[in-house]
Amino acid sequence: MKSESLKRAKAIRMVLTYAALIVGAIIMIFPFIWMILTSSKTVPESMQVPPTILPDKVMLDNFVDAIKSLPFLNMYINTGLMILFRVVCAIVFSSMAGYAFAKLQFRGKNLLFGIILVQMSLPSQIFIIPQYQMVAKMGLANSIFALVFPGIVSAFGTFFLRQTYMGIPTEIGEAAYLDGCNQWQTFYKVMFPLTGTSVAALTIFTAVFAYGDLMWPLVVNSDLKMMTLSSGLATLRGQFSTNFPVLMAGSLLAMLPMVILYMIFQRQFIEGIANTGGK
Repeated sequence: MKSESLKRAKAIRMVLTYAALIVGAIIMIFPFIWMILTSSKTVPESMQVPPTILPDKVMLDNFVDAIKSLPFLNMYINTGLMILFRVVCAIVFSSMAGYAFAKLQFRGKNLLFGIILVQMSLPSQIFIIPQYQMVAKMGLANSIFALVFPGIVSAFGTFFLRQTYMGIPTEIGEAAYLDGCNQWQTFYKVMFPLTGTSVAALTIFTAVFAYGDLMWPLVVNSDLKMMTLSSGLATLRGQFSTNFPVLMAGSLLAMLPMVILYMIFQRQFIEGIANTGGK
Protein backbone atom coordinates (compact mmCIF):
# COMPACT_ATOMS: atom_id res chain seq x y z
CA MET A 1 0.00 0.00 0.00
CA LYS A 2 2.81 2.35 0.90
CA SER A 3 4.64 1.71 -2.36
CA GLU A 4 1.44 2.29 -4.35
CA SER A 5 0.83 5.63 -2.61
CA LEU A 6 4.41 6.66 -3.31
CA LYS A 7 4.03 5.75 -6.98
CA ARG A 8 0.76 7.67 -7.15
CA ALA A 9 2.32 10.74 -5.53
CA LYS A 10 5.27 10.53 -7.92
CA ALA A 11 2.93 10.25 -10.91
CA ILE A 12 0.92 13.27 -9.71
CA ARG A 13 4.10 15.32 -9.29
CA MET A 14 5.22 14.33 -12.78
CA VAL A 15 1.86 15.29 -14.29
CA LEU A 16 1.87 18.65 -12.51
CA THR A 17 5.47 19.28 -13.59
CA TYR A 18 4.72 18.54 -17.24
CA ALA A 19 1.54 20.63 -17.07
CA ALA A 20 3.50 23.60 -15.70
CA LEU A 21 6.16 23.18 -18.40
CA ILE A 22 3.51 22.99 -21.13
CA VAL A 23 1.82 26.16 -19.86
CA GLY A 24 5.19 27.91 -19.70
CA ALA A 25 6.01 26.80 -23.25
CA ILE A 26 2.67 28.11 -24.52
CA ILE A 27 3.26 31.46 -22.81
CA MET A 28 6.73 31.68 -24.34
CA ILE A 29 5.71 30.71 -27.88
CA PHE A 30 2.45 32.70 -28.04
CA PRO A 31 4.14 36.05 -29.00
CA PHE A 32 5.87 34.35 -31.94
CA ILE A 33 2.62 32.77 -33.10
CA TRP A 34 0.88 36.14 -32.79
CA MET A 35 3.67 37.77 -34.79
CA ILE A 36 3.23 35.21 -37.59
CA LEU A 37 -0.54 35.71 -37.62
CA THR A 38 -0.25 39.51 -37.58
CA SER A 39 2.18 39.48 -40.50
CA SER A 40 -0.59 37.93 -42.60
CA LYS A 41 -3.33 40.41 -41.65
CA THR A 42 -4.45 43.71 -43.03
CA VAL A 43 -3.90 46.92 -41.06
CA PRO A 44 -7.57 47.15 -39.88
CA GLU A 45 -7.48 43.49 -38.76
CA SER A 46 -4.26 44.05 -36.78
CA MET A 47 -5.85 46.95 -34.86
CA GLN A 48 -9.31 45.48 -34.41
CA VAL A 49 -10.80 45.36 -30.89
CA PRO A 50 -11.49 42.68 -29.78
CA PRO A 51 -8.58 41.23 -31.72
CA THR A 52 -9.05 38.65 -34.44
CA ILE A 53 -6.98 35.50 -34.21
CA LEU A 54 -6.92 34.34 -37.82
CA PRO A 55 -6.83 36.68 -40.83
CA ASP A 56 -9.66 36.56 -43.34
CA LYS A 57 -7.09 36.41 -46.13
CA VAL A 58 -3.36 35.73 -45.98
CA MET A 59 -1.58 38.93 -47.02
CA LEU A 60 1.83 37.99 -48.45
CA ASP A 61 2.13 41.54 -49.76
CA ASN A 62 3.26 42.57 -46.27
CA PHE A 63 6.53 40.72 -46.81
CA VAL A 64 6.97 42.39 -50.18
CA ASP A 65 6.38 45.81 -48.61
CA ALA A 66 8.86 45.05 -45.83
CA ILE A 67 11.54 44.05 -48.35
CA LYS A 68 10.88 47.21 -50.36
CA SER A 69 11.02 49.41 -47.25
CA LEU A 70 14.35 48.13 -45.92
CA PRO A 71 17.63 46.96 -47.52
CA PHE A 72 17.55 43.54 -45.88
CA LEU A 73 20.63 42.24 -47.69
CA ASN A 74 22.77 45.09 -46.31
CA MET A 75 21.29 44.65 -42.85
CA TYR A 76 21.95 40.89 -42.92
CA ILE A 77 25.58 41.54 -43.84
CA ASN A 78 26.00 44.30 -41.24
CA THR A 79 24.47 42.17 -38.51
CA GLY A 80 26.56 39.14 -39.45
CA LEU A 81 29.81 41.11 -39.48
CA MET A 82 28.97 42.80 -36.19
CA ILE A 83 28.27 39.46 -34.51
CA LEU A 84 31.41 37.87 -36.01
CA PHE A 85 33.81 40.62 -34.94
CA ARG A 86 32.24 41.03 -31.50
CA VAL A 87 32.53 37.30 -30.87
CA VAL A 88 36.17 37.21 -32.02
CA CYS A 89 37.08 40.24 -29.88
CA ALA A 90 35.24 38.87 -26.86
CA ILE A 91 37.01 35.51 -27.09
CA VAL A 92 40.50 36.88 -27.74
CA PHE A 93 40.64 39.79 -25.31
CA SER A 94 38.45 38.28 -22.59
CA SER A 95 40.51 35.09 -22.61
CA MET A 96 43.78 36.98 -22.18
CA ALA A 97 42.36 39.34 -19.55
CA GLY A 98 40.62 36.52 -17.68
CA TYR A 99 43.82 34.47 -17.59
CA ALA A 100 45.83 37.45 -16.36
CA PHE A 101 43.38 38.23 -13.54
CA ALA A 102 43.14 34.57 -12.52
CA LYS A 103 46.73 33.33 -12.74
CA LEU A 104 49.14 36.27 -12.88
CA GLN A 105 50.32 38.57 -10.11
CA PHE A 106 50.84 42.24 -10.96
CA ARG A 107 50.45 45.63 -9.32
CA GLY A 108 46.93 47.04 -9.32
CA LYS A 109 45.33 43.70 -10.16
CA ASN A 110 42.51 43.95 -7.63
CA LEU A 111 41.85 47.61 -8.48
CA LEU A 112 41.56 46.89 -12.20
CA PHE A 113 39.30 43.92 -11.63
CA GLY A 114 37.15 46.05 -9.33
CA ILE A 115 36.75 48.57 -12.19
CA ILE A 116 35.53 45.73 -14.41
CA LEU A 117 32.97 44.72 -11.79
CA VAL A 118 31.81 48.34 -11.53
CA GLN A 119 31.40 48.49 -15.31
CA MET A 120 29.28 45.33 -15.21
CA SER A 121 27.01 46.84 -12.55
CA LEU A 122 26.34 50.05 -14.52
CA PRO A 123 23.71 50.23 -17.29
CA SER A 124 25.19 50.24 -20.77
CA GLN A 125 23.27 53.42 -21.70
CA ILE A 126 25.69 55.42 -19.55
CA PHE A 127 28.54 54.69 -21.98
CA ILE A 128 26.69 55.56 -25.18
CA ILE A 129 27.59 59.29 -25.23
CA PRO A 130 31.36 58.90 -24.57
CA GLN A 131 31.56 55.95 -26.96
CA TYR A 132 29.78 57.91 -29.68
CA GLN A 133 32.11 60.88 -29.15
CA MET A 134 35.12 58.60 -29.51
CA VAL A 135 33.80 57.05 -32.74
CA ALA A 136 32.78 60.46 -34.14
CA LYS A 137 36.22 61.99 -33.43
CA MET A 138 37.84 59.08 -35.27
CA GLY A 139 35.51 59.76 -38.21
CA LEU A 140 34.26 56.18 -38.21
CA ALA A 141 30.53 56.69 -37.75
CA ASN A 142 28.31 54.81 -40.22
CA SER A 143 30.76 51.93 -40.46
CA ILE A 144 31.13 48.31 -39.36
CA PHE A 145 33.82 49.37 -36.89
CA ALA A 146 31.30 51.66 -35.20
CA LEU A 147 28.98 48.69 -34.65
CA VAL A 148 31.78 46.55 -33.21
CA PHE A 149 33.41 49.28 -31.08
CA PRO A 150 31.48 48.74 -27.79
CA GLY A 151 32.12 45.00 -27.97
CA ILE A 152 35.87 45.12 -28.48
CA VAL A 153 36.33 44.56 -24.75
CA SER A 154 33.72 42.61 -22.78
CA ALA A 155 33.56 43.11 -19.03
CA PHE A 156 31.19 40.17 -18.71
CA GLY A 157 33.49 37.96 -20.81
CA THR A 158 36.51 38.91 -18.71
CA PHE A 159 34.70 38.09 -15.47
CA PHE A 160 33.21 34.91 -16.90
CA LEU A 161 36.50 33.49 -18.18
CA ARG A 162 38.37 34.61 -15.06
CA GLN A 163 36.10 32.34 -13.05
CA THR A 164 36.80 29.54 -15.52
CA TYR A 165 40.58 29.94 -15.27
CA MET A 166 40.36 30.06 -11.48
CA GLY A 167 38.76 26.62 -11.61
CA ILE A 168 41.78 25.21 -13.47
CA PRO A 169 44.47 23.89 -11.05
CA THR A 170 47.56 26.08 -10.88
CA GLU A 171 49.70 22.93 -10.98
CA ILE A 172 48.89 22.54 -14.68
CA GLY A 173 50.51 25.88 -15.49
CA GLU A 174 53.47 25.09 -13.24
CA ALA A 175 53.98 21.76 -15.02
CA ALA A 176 53.94 23.56 -18.38
CA TYR A 177 56.55 26.02 -17.06
CA LEU A 178 58.78 23.14 -15.96
CA ASP A 179 58.45 21.64 -19.44
CA GLY A 180 59.91 24.84 -20.92
CA CYS A 181 56.83 26.91 -21.75
CA ASN A 182 56.91 30.64 -21.19
CA GLN A 183 53.86 32.52 -19.93
CA TRP A 184 52.40 33.09 -23.39
CA GLN A 185 52.88 29.47 -24.43
CA THR A 186 51.33 28.29 -21.15
CA PHE A 187 48.28 30.42 -21.92
CA TYR A 188 47.50 29.48 -25.52
CA LYS A 189 48.90 25.92 -25.60
CA VAL A 190 47.83 24.64 -22.19
CA MET A 191 45.29 26.83 -20.43
CA PHE A 192 43.12 28.18 -23.25
CA PRO A 193 42.25 24.76 -24.75
CA LEU A 194 40.83 23.75 -21.35
CA THR A 195 38.19 26.50 -21.52
CA GLY A 196 36.37 25.19 -24.59
CA THR A 197 32.96 24.85 -22.94
CA SER A 198 33.11 28.31 -21.37
CA VAL A 199 34.29 29.86 -24.64
CA ALA A 200 31.36 28.21 -26.44
CA ALA A 201 28.96 29.65 -23.86
CA LEU A 202 30.56 33.10 -24.17
CA THR A 203 30.24 32.87 -27.95
CA ILE A 204 26.52 32.15 -27.64
CA PHE A 205 25.93 34.95 -25.13
CA THR A 206 27.91 37.47 -27.18
CA ALA A 207 26.15 36.55 -30.43
CA VAL A 208 22.68 36.76 -28.86
CA PHE A 209 23.41 40.09 -27.14
CA ALA A 210 24.91 41.55 -30.33
CA TYR A 211 21.98 40.38 -32.44
CA GLY A 212 19.49 42.04 -30.09
CA ASP A 213 21.46 45.27 -29.61
CA LEU A 214 19.21 48.14 -30.64
CA MET A 215 20.17 51.47 -29.11
CA TRP A 216 23.85 51.64 -30.07
CA PRO A 217 23.42 50.70 -33.79
CA LEU A 218 20.49 53.11 -33.99
CA VAL A 219 22.60 55.95 -32.56
CA VAL A 220 25.95 55.45 -34.29
CA ASN A 221 24.77 54.52 -37.80
CA SER A 222 22.20 56.86 -39.32
CA ASP A 223 22.60 55.55 -42.87
CA LEU A 224 19.90 52.93 -43.48
CA LYS A 225 22.30 50.75 -45.50
CA MET A 226 24.69 50.60 -42.53
CA MET A 227 22.06 49.64 -39.95
CA THR A 228 21.60 46.24 -38.38
CA LEU A 229 18.40 44.22 -38.44
CA SER A 230 17.19 45.47 -35.06
CA SER A 231 17.85 49.15 -35.75
CA GLY A 232 16.45 48.90 -39.28
CA LEU A 233 13.19 47.42 -38.01
CA ALA A 234 12.89 50.32 -35.56
CA THR A 235 12.58 52.70 -38.52
CA LEU A 236 9.36 50.94 -39.57
CA ARG A 237 7.64 52.24 -36.45
CA GLY A 238 5.92 55.52 -37.32
CA GLN A 239 5.59 58.56 -35.07
CA PHE A 240 1.79 58.64 -35.13
CA SER A 241 0.78 55.34 -36.73
CA THR A 242 2.49 52.05 -37.46
CA ASN A 243 1.80 49.45 -40.13
CA PHE A 244 1.97 46.50 -37.74
CA PRO A 245 1.56 43.75 -40.38
CA VAL A 246 4.57 45.08 -42.31
CA LEU A 247 6.52 45.47 -39.07
CA MET A 248 5.75 41.88 -38.05
CA ALA A 249 6.65 40.63 -41.54
CA GLY A 250 9.98 42.44 -41.30
CA SER A 251 10.52 40.97 -37.83
CA LEU A 252 9.99 37.47 -39.22
CA LEU A 253 12.53 38.10 -41.98
CA ALA A 254 14.99 39.47 -39.42
CA MET A 255 14.47 36.47 -37.15
CA LEU A 256 15.18 33.86 -39.83
CA PRO A 257 19.04 33.87 -39.57
CA MET A 258 19.05 33.19 -35.82
CA VAL A 259 16.39 30.49 -36.18
CA ILE A 260 18.42 28.76 -38.90
CA LEU A 261 21.63 29.00 -36.86
CA TYR A 262 19.86 27.62 -33.81
CA MET A 263 18.48 24.69 -35.80
CA ILE A 264 21.96 23.89 -37.14
CA PHE A 265 23.86 24.35 -33.85
CA GLN A 266 21.06 23.33 -31.47
CA ARG A 267 23.14 20.75 -29.63
CA GLN A 268 26.09 23.11 -29.12
CA PHE A 269 23.75 25.89 -27.99
CA ILE A 270 22.07 23.73 -25.34
CA GLU A 271 25.36 22.23 -24.14
CA GLY A 272 26.96 25.65 -23.87
CA ILE A 273 24.11 26.99 -21.73
CA ALA A 274 23.78 23.82 -19.64
CA ASN A 275 27.50 23.61 -18.87
CA THR A 276 27.87 27.29 -17.97
CA GLY A 277 27.53 26.61 -14.26
CA GLY A 278 29.89 23.62 -14.28
CA LYS A 279 33.61 23.75 -13.56
